[in-house]
Amino acid sequence: MFKKILIANRGEIAIRVIRACNEMGIKTVAVYSKTDKNSLHVKFADEAICIGKGPALESYLNIPRIISAGEITNADAIHPGYGFLAENAKFSKICKENGFTFIGPDSEIIDLMGDKVNARNAAKNAGVPIIPGSDVLSSIEEFKEIAEKIGYPVMLKAVAGGGGKGMRIINNSKEAVKGFNIIQNEAGMAFNNSEIYVEKFIENGRHIEVQILSDKFGNHIHLGERECSIQRSNQKLIEESPSLFVDDFLRSELTSNALNLAKKVNYVGVGTIEFLVDKEKNFYFIEMNTRIQVEHTVTEMVYMIDLIKEQIRIHFGEVLPIKQKDISLNGHAIECRINAEDPFNDFIPSPKKIESLNFAGGIGVRIDSFIYAGYQIPTNYDSMLGKLIVHSSSRDKALIRMKRALQETFIEGPKTTLPLLKIIFENKDFNNGNFDINFLGKFLKKIKEKDNESS
Repeated sequence: MFKKILIANRGEIAIRVIRACNEMGIKTVAVYSKTDKNSLHVKFADEAICIGKGPALESYLNIPRIISAGEITNADAIHPGYGFLAENAKFSKICKENGFTFIGPDSEIIDLMGDKVNARNAAKNAGVPIIPGSDVLSSIEEFKEIAEKIGYPVMLKAVAGGGGKGMRIINNSKEAVKGFNIIQNEAGMAFNNSEIYVEKFIENGRHIEVQILSDKFGNHIHLGERECSIQRSNQKLIEESPSLFVDDFLRSELTSNALNLAKKVNYVGVGTIEFLVDKEKNFYFIEMNTRIQVEHTVTEMVYMIDLIKEQIRIHFGEVLPIKQKDISLNGHAIECRINAEDPFNDFIPSPKKIESLNFAGGIGVRIDSFIYAGYQIPTNYDSMLGKLIVHSSSRDKALIRMKRALQETFIEGPKTTLPLLKIIFENKDFNNGNFDINFLGKFLKKIKEKDNESS
């Protein structure tokens, strides 16, 4: 087994990896920016190396400095977490060239699945249903022609997009030119790649994803599905497993198609295959994430499997010890993301000092976070402060437990998503499972209308 792993990340995922390594008897190295010098992942790791100033380009995205930190500390492997360099094919390749095991797929797979058009084609070749759309668009004229053919509304997407960025709904031909230019510019700025493509927009769909694990010996398993439809601007806020919407037949179809794709591309590692499911339960491939997901925790809770430990074992070269026939679903889990944002003011970030806080506890409650009283939230990074996860024997009981846990949890200082989460869990449609990817937008619109009426 690896003797020492460097974690090329920060925040809760860095701590999550450190915890798994500690239990496996593996030493850890934290890298941190000057802004993060007082972060918990720095305190919890066996060693810590400062790799630059606050901006991510000078620290967590600075490949030479991360590699140098690995060399200085004699690390065996590098775990990228999620975000930053987790799906950077160049980083995967450089790690390998410098003698480090990259705890993620090879660069060729990251390249293939990171290019959304190539990923669509890979899914199609594997027999996985894809949304009607295009390859890379060469011009506005080509876009307008294809959009007319498949029918408005359509979704323009960045080829190199991810994390909910680089997407825009185009409702009619009048919006075509403006939308094309906006997404092309956004793609160039965010991903250094201005290539875009178009897909038919599936209205009132649900975002369902399948967790897979694959070793280098050709063994592939799935750990069911996650419901990720409660999201704003394509950013997830609440996730759960299993999905109330997915019946046994649909589950079988989703998981078998996910495994077919993993086998077709010879995938190795943990990964997630995302689908859009319409109200008639037709499903379509969205993308494949070649990394651990933020929401992996709900899957861990219902399948009693530590995904980080399995990920480490896979990339050390061990055979998957788990067979599909041995995997069974255990109850229901729900996750809420707690972000330092004002949910009632367009989710404006609130990077303030945490004056005091309390996290919920008790049976079936899990907190994955990195904050503490007195912690100054930095402005340089993602606004997520942590995740509140609950587990129980049924969805109804998990809902009750989450309501209780949300009431026990408070963070004073910054604005957070906690007040919004509390009222969502009081909503009848949400509790009954009557929602889709448009739920949160409509929900917030109703709140705003009520506020305007009362003022």
